[in-house]
Amino acid sequence: MNVVAGKRAVTEAVRTRTAREILVVADAETTQGLRAVLAAARDAGVPIRRVSRADLDELASDHRGVVARVRSDAATELSERDLDGFPFEDDALVVVLDGVTDPQNLGAAARTAEAAGAAMLLTRTRRAADVTPAAIRASSGALLHLPHARVANIARALERLQRLGFWAVGLDDAAPQTIYEDPCPAGRVALVAGSEGAGMARLTRERCDALVAIPMQGQVASLNVSASLAAALFGYVLPSRRGPG
Repeated sequence: MNVVAGKRAVTEAVRTRTAREILVVADAETTQGLRAVLAAARDAGVPIRRVSRADLDELASDHRGVVARVRSDAATELSERDLDGFPFEDDALVVVLDGVTDPQNLGAAARTAEAAGAAMLLTRTRRAADVTPAAIRASSGALLHLPHARVANIARALERLQRLGFWAVGLDDAAPQTIYEDPCPAGRVALVAGSEGAGMARLTRERCDALVAIPMQGQVASLNVSASLAAALFGYVLPSRRGPG
């Protein structure tokens, strides 16, 4: 992953000082959003180069007229072993995605996790979406901020987190308790969401300390992964972390 595309993702690349160069379509319409991106780049001393639309098309499929070349270490990627030495706070939140394969869903879930103050995103290395320009764009640059651990085995990584004091809670439509009926545990929490098709793998589900469902009152049977995470994070996890009053 050497480029990020789209105004918001490029702006975050500039903010995080991971952008090495900004490429903008020579004949791009100068919108307020694009002007803001270019102004931020100039203020940060990031070079700006005008290129043809065809040049950008080769770098990213959906760039909206602007792309940033970024450092090779732009997105913080960790391994399972790194979990033991990570500086987790006493009430740290880790968002775990088990089997999400669509880069757009990965990006949207990362954006939701980062907005909720998650300390880390944890995903699989196999049969899972990579951090691509499309994922970073869908995350609005959140994947440039959020530490991301990629592991071979989600259930084993959850066991490691549990040894570090995390309570693993899985989102499962078939769970007997909803997020309104079963309060979120205090302290460190790893919130696990599965793929939209198969949900969590069996071993992942069995490794969880608790399973909760999101109550559905309409005609739609389920939510996509980022919407499910948003409901659980802001309606279940974060309320348990509010101080008195």
